[in-house]
Amino acid sequence: MNRALHEIRIVIVDDHQIFRTGLRAELGDELAVVGEAANVDEAVAVVTATVPDVVLLDVHLPGGAGGGGAEVLQRLAGNPATRGIRVLALSVSDAADDVVQVSRAGARGYLTKTASGAEVTAAVGGCTAETPCSRRGSRGSCSMRSARAAGRPRRETMNWTVSRRASKR
Repeated sequence: MNRALHEIRIVIVDDHQIFRTGLRAELGDELAVVGEAANVDEAVAVVTATVPDVVLLDVHLPGGAGGGGAEVLQRLAGNPATRGIRVLALSVSDAADDVVQVSRAGARGYLTKTASGAEVTAAVGGCTAETPCSRRGSRGSCSMRSARAAGRPRRETMNWTVSRRASKR
């Protein structure tokens, strides 16, 4: 077991309990899951109460004012206690609109739900080590690249790669 990853505290936010349970099982003992939530309001409450290092956040969530994962990010940004928390967005979608929406709201990376437990664990580790991550579609393993290496200006909130197909939309 990687000792550094074991110390990372995470919260899993997804409206499907079976997905949260499966993801937790796939992560095993590599990360410390300190909470779970199923909607916008629960997510804000659990993250505020536990103050994890990383939140694995579903892009499409019920509740709140209807803004999904982006709304969670916006509400957390307004709370000084949660400002240092890093967020990796999770979605079944790899649509450019979804990526842009959560990036503008403050997500540090984006993974599709086709990622394996090992890939999610690596992305969490990279996120806490200031290495942004993106895994879109079924393009293989997680691609760790900085925005600068991808030829884009460095921005704190947009740190992942976007596929050529998505960037042409």
